[in-house]
Amino acid sequence: MSDSEDWVGRYERGESRYPYTPYPIGWFRMAYSHELDPGDVQRLHRFGRELVVFRTESGRACVADAHCPHLGAHLGVGGEVVGEALRCPFHHWEFEGESGRCTKIPYAKRIPPKAALRSWPVRERNGLVLAFHHPERKPPHFEIPEVPELEDPAWMPLDLNHWTVRANWLDMNENCVDMAHFKYIHGTLSIPPTTAEIDGTTHVATSQFRMKMPGGNEGDAQLVTYDHGPGVQVVRMEGLIDSLLLNTSTPIDAEQTDVSFAYTVRSEGETRKEHLAAKIIEDLKNQFEHDRPIWENKAYWTRPTLCDGDGPIATYRKWVQQFV
Repeated sequence: MSDSEDWVGRYERGESRYPYTPYPIGWFRMAYSHELDPGDVQRLHRFGRELVVFRTESGRACVADAHCPHLGAHLGVGGEVVGEALRCPFHHWEFEGESGRCTKIPYAKRIPPKAALRSWPVRERNGLVLAFHHPERKPPHFEIPEVPELEDPAWMPLDLNHWTVRANWLDMNENCVDMAHFKYIHGTLSIPPTTAEIDGTTHVATSQFRMKMPGGNEGDAQLVTYDHGPGVQVVRMEGLIDSLLLNTSTPIDAEQTDVSFAYTVRSEGETRKEHLAAKIIEDLKNQFEHDRPIWENKAYWTRPTLCDGDGPIATYRKWVQQFV
């Protein structure tokens, strides 16, 4: 039985809100790069399990299962980085960061062949420490592209925001193709025409808006959302001022998701644009709070009753099947 079939069964028995796995295939944020200095070890609960994220002395970011295979000590509680390894606080076994294999037992002559942690594939990109999740532990089959705006001095530093949301990743991600909700939840002046394209593991949704701008003026804007698997969204908005949203969502457990929105605006160092950017970012934060009570209390229908004005929701659901 596959994970998706198992979750369908739980859904039908009333044990789950969702008929698909809460732990899909893909790249997911474990930390922002600036949050993890060399030698740091952090405890995480993600994908319904205990993990550690740490940075070796040379600067490599690593993610591993949290419990020592020896006698079960939690490596995120007292574990220490030693060179390129993580040392267990209980008996000082050391595990190489990238591979997870045990490289040292200070009181043993021989290291058991099975002495290893589960080490997760990691990439550090766009200021994120990302780990690849696959229920069968298969290696990554796609990558997250670089976002050039993040290295461009014309763009403001990222404004970071965190939420814990009682919702699953698909309910939140589907917003990009739900045309009508933009008007009735977020107050756009019209329902934006939205198109969707599938390019392998990337989904692209493009929407055209007529909306109120800060100060009361009206303006047109284009929103393009790039989904790179289920865990990373890059949203570009062009109009009165160019803005970018880096949206990362990582499952905590079957009911909760760790969500972070990172905003930046092309200000080019101009004070006027920076003031406008602050208002736009504040509005975007408010929009998240508009969505949140819907996400946390809605049901998920596998065969929803859709109308011709809903947008390419079916296209999005077809694309996402490769990750569940």
